[in-house]
Amino acid sequence: MNRSEAVEVPPPLAASYARSFGEAGRAWIAALPALTAELLGQWELRRDGEPGAGEASLVLPVLRRDGTRAVLKLQMPREETTAALTGLRAWNGEGIVRLLDHDPQSSAMLLERLDSSRTLASVEDDDVATGILAGLLSRLVSVPAPRGLRSLGDIAAGMLEQVPRAVTALAQESDRQRLRGWASAVSELAGEPGDRMLHWDLHYGNVLAAEREPWLAIDPEPLAGDPGFDLWPALDSRWEDVVAKGDPARVVRRRFDLLTEALGLDRARATGWTLGRLLQNALWDIEDGATALTPSATVIAEALDSGT
Repeated sequence: MNRSEAVEVPPPLAASYARSFGEAGRAWIAALPALTAELLGQWELRRDGEPGAGEASLVLPVLRRDGTRAVLKLQMPREETTAALTGLRAWNGEGIVRLLDHDPQSSAMLLERLDSSRTLASVEDDDVATGILAGLLSRLVSVPAPRGLRSLGDIAAGMLEQVPRAVTALAQESDRQRLRGWASAVSELAGEPGDRMLHWDLHYGNVLAAEREPWLAIDPEPLAGDPGFDLWPALDSRWEDVVAKGDPARVVRRRFDLLTEALGLDRARATGWTLGRLLQNALWDIEDGATALTPSATVIAEALDSGT
């Protein structure tokens, strides 16, 4: 594939940027093909497949000058992008995709190539899948958070400020009571937010098969905080399948047991911070117009309440 061929931006990515960032997003998408061509030349890369897209990034398979397979990842420079670069440098490939190079001006990343066609969701045995994820997560959160990352303490304080207004948006009193309960759990823990480097989004879909190791994490959104705040994505993974098989509360409790044991976490504290993630998600949903808590959040909260 010729290096000079213009990259076609996947329409869903263009639509996402227009929706999320308005005119600035449309302008960044318009400039993306030229930026990609510039970086291909700067790093002496050859295209090695069609571009793909995540929720906020263009991912282009490439070959380095020495023939090494890699991917070029481009996304609009913002706080989350800077945090991801900080985290990838600090982890240095331990349990996570390796950062090979980056461009400070554009925030573009050159990453080792993993098998994007095979995520952890392909592992049918849920105990095995959760165990793999727990092993990766325990390695990631063992790293102290570098300076400059957002703090869970600041995030918790911001959430608690939003709760009084958010409660009024919920239609059912049971949901209002539950939201207040989650806020109460966060307020008890907010004074000790932790100092580990969290991935913040480690679900089954963000673990890919690899060559260097069997499985590696991708797409971190690093945050400084307590590892208990990092469990919810795993508990919620493959949720439709969990519900379809019946007794989702049992699966949640089993996953929680495996995760807390692997990470050596205090169960009560991990439960509180997981309720904090449910609170965070609910506040985001309410901001987007929701008037009820999601069924999965209710199931997870009830499962944790009955398991501690």
